[in-house]
Amino acid sequence: MSFWSNKRVVVTGGAGFLGSFVVEQLRAKGCRDIVVPRSKDYDLVQMDAVKQLYSDSAPDMVIHLAARVGGIGANQANPGKFFYDNLMMGTQLIEVGRQHGLKKIVALGTICAYPKFAPIPFQEDDIWNGYPEETNAPYGLAKKMMLVQSQAYREQYGFNSIVLFPVNLYGPRDNFDLETSHVIPALMRKCVTAKEAGQSTLTLWGDGSPTREFLYVEDAAEGILLAAERYEGSLPVNLGTGEEVAIRNLATMIAEEAGYTGQIVWDTTKPNGQPRRCLDVRRAKQLFGFQAKYLLREGLKKTMQWFAANRQNLRQVTF
Repeated sequence: MSFWSNKRVVVTGGAGFLGSFVVEQLRAKGCRDIVVPRSKDYDLVQMDAVKQLYSDSAPDMVIHLAARVGGIGANQANPGKFFYDNLMMGTQLIEVGRQHGLKKIVALGTICAYPKFAPIPFQEDDIWNGYPEETNAPYGLAKKMMLVQSQAYREQYGFNSIVLFPVNLYGPRDNFDLETSHVIPALMRKCVTAKEAGQSTLTLWGDGSPTREFLYVEDAAEGILLAAERYEGSLPVNLGTGEEVAIRNLATMIAEEAGYTGQIVWDTTKPNGQPRRCLDVRRAKQLFGFQAKYLLREGLKKTMQWFAANRQNLRQVTF
């Protein structure tokens, strides 16, 4: 039997972007008992709903992917909501899991938890050495509290929980809403729209100088499940590629994929966000054998192909 064949697994956020790939890979690995709670049935911000979920599903493992999340604009518009909702979901899922004797919870943190000026590449041991970038600090700190809770609960109760810190994800089924999406889907939609409208220029936020690292969603799902199978500790672990790219260069790559040949103009009155993001990914390889497979250019091509084929049926994201 495979590791997963006799386990009942709850995947919060399992109907979302990353979650849908995690569920697919779970099924491919032989897991036949997967519970995907929907927000209309279980509002995980509410303690009673979390208790009801555990009572109804009696899981062996919880993979917690649900989050209130978005790009710089969404973070600026919803700092309080992003802090409270993410904090309460994580805290309550871990606490009620402990009460129910849950065997393991795998929780997803965020790269936004790292200090604004953390040394490059971000090493897990530096995660507390400074305050996060201001535009997404409430979200990042709320998610980082799961690491505090994981370590405290392992020490006091022997509760088995792990917290993973992925870089920005992208890929098919992402959120392409311009008000709430992250940088890659937003740039794809803007470039395609500009091409179709015959625009000679395309204006983007910031000055293009910040760097980012991006992890293709199928790689992220694989990393999460490898950690679930093989890692039993509360040290934080990065998930990424170690490949750093400037936003200016990323925009050029996406424009090429979209066939947009106009001029890209940078609006420097808009915020850049964190200056640099790039992860040290050695710990994931050492502890559970994860190494990303997709290079950025290949992942962008597959994402653009999916977007072109599914523009009429994009999912709506609201807060």
